[in-house]
Amino acid sequence: MARIVAGLGSSHAYTFLDPEQWDSRRQFTRGNYARRYGTEPPERPEVLDETREGNQARYMRIREGLHHLRAEFERLQPDAWVLIGDDQDENYREENLPQFAIYTGEEVISTGRGGADGTRYRCDASLARSLLTGCVEAGFDLASSRRFPNDALISHAHRDILTFLDPEARVPLVPLFVNAIHVPAPSPGRCYQLGQVLRQVMGQQADDKRIALYASGGWSHFTAGYPWPHYQGPHTVGSIATDFDRRLAEQVARGRGSAVCELSSQDLLANGGIELRSWCVLLGALDDLTPDQLVYEPFFRGVMGMAVGYWNLEQTRPEALADLPR
Repeated sequence: MARIVAGLGSSHAYTFLDPEQWDSRRQFTRGNYARRYGTEPPERPEVLDETREGNQARYMRIREGLHHLRAEFERLQPDAWVLIGDDQDENYREENLPQFAIYTGEEVISTGRGGADGTRYRCDASLARSLLTGCVEAGFDLASSRRFPNDALISHAHRDILTFLDPEARVPLVPLFVNAIHVPAPSPGRCYQLGQVLRQVMGQQADDKRIALYASGGWSHFTAGYPWPHYQGPHTVGSIATDFDRRLAEQVARGRGSAVCELSSQDLLANGGIELRSWCVLLGALDDLTPDQLVYEPFFRGVMGMAVGYWNLEQTRPEALADLPR
């Protein structure tokens, strides 16, 4: 049977930029909001409490976590990996907007919007089709795409991770998509259930494949692309619901990932956690396993709560090595 050998998760976007780039990128984000809504958002006062030196020191924990993910991925050399991320009007638009979708084609080209060039990735189409069939038979109605125009995988939630984790395209890929920015969107509990079903379906496969799962999504952040027409609350562009993030990080670090099922879609919307849906799918597949590593840091200059998590399922661990959030 196929089995999950590792769970990996991280935020994306600013997470893969050096802190020296955050200030200019943040102004770009604020400008996008102004172009969309006709008014420039105020700068968050917390930005003044952060220094570049302090951010570099704290970001070192995130950078080390990311490099640990890459080292473990290289060490494991799984037979395939499932990359879970949201799509922000990139591959899927409002004229065709699934809540959950899986790519079943033979290959994709990881590229930016409008880009003609990029890295070509082999996809594990056989695994993708088996997951699609198994989920549907289990009552989980996944949408599917066998091909994208020009084979282009545009979604930055996937592209950022591909570029960092497997730039040479060595391991066959299965892209999985979760709606996050459009309302309505699936509840955290429903995303968790999808992860449970994925694990069950993998265990029913005849092929003895070793599979890694990766969740790509930021923790609390309010950006220009946030679904502001549906949000009612005090947060503005660049806000971070740090208390919400830290409570969740502590639960996950202690092996209580199923606590996400206690959250509602409104909780995610109110706290900037809409991209946590990708993590909810991963946590459902891991079944309250304690992480080997979980790192969380909020950066107002980087407009988001950043996190990195790693779960090794190939060894029995007497004690977790999770780095509890500060």
